[in-house]
Amino acid sequence: MSDARANILRISKARKNFGNDEVLHSISLSVDTGEVVAIIGPSGSGKSTLLRCATLLEQLDGGSLYYDGEAIATSDENGRAVYASAQVLQNARMKFGLVFQDFNLFPHYTVMKNITDPPLHVQKRNKEEVFAEAEALLKKMGLEDKGSAMPCELSGGQQQRVSIARALALNPEILYFDEPTSALDPELTGEILRVIRALAAEHMTMVIVTHEMSFAREVADRILFMDGGVIVEEGPSQQIVDHPRHERLRAFLNKLET
Repeated sequence: MSDARANILRISKARKNFGNDEVLHSISLSVDTGEVVAIIGPSGSGKSTLLRCATLLEQLDGGSLYYDGEAIATSDENGRAVYASAQVLQNARMKFGLVFQDFNLFPHYTVMKNITDPPLHVQKRNKEEVFAEAEALLKKMGLEDKGSAMPCELSGGQQQRVSIARALALNPEILYFDEPTSALDPELTGEILRVIRALAAEHMTMVIVTHEMSFAREVADRILFMDGGVIVEEGPSQQIVDHPRHERLRAFLNKLET
């Protein structure tokens, strides 16, 4: 990657425990502006936990976390993570959007209200501007006629596209996807992958936890392979998929092909 790019996200020596189980072991990574990073690995490898820590849904037990160079969490003299003030955390939350695998839409809100509620009530933005952007996002997602629909009236693929539109409505610097196609059948999976491809073509900075290897190879600039709470191998996407160096990664890819 070009040195001219700035880190949006930087994580250093991140540790996370659930009880006596350490699920992240000294994880370090950075994501640059305009970069697409895919995270792959078996179930239980720590991928989703890493995303939840990056998006402040979980707190690290150790290590540091930075957005745009600003410290969100830093290590004390014992290596424990110490978080910044509530205001700093709130400012950090404005920098990212998160798309969940199970859509996470409010079932009692219309599609339009699902999209417009966060920028109106969290970011306190102008109503006319927010609604104009929401209409443009719905058109971009091929859902321009669904603004008044309820989530239950939509297919899984349509609900996930609404979820992506809702994340984009916050104008994030970085967009996270946690297995965005895992709840969808193959036909609907194609809809979501096309949307993410289009975002990548627009140089949207993204971190994508995925099991879609061909998609990760095509769209991601870089792939991280996690297993057992550590990053076992990382590198350019085509190299990782076509010429894996580590035996654990080779075994993982071979299992996916069988």
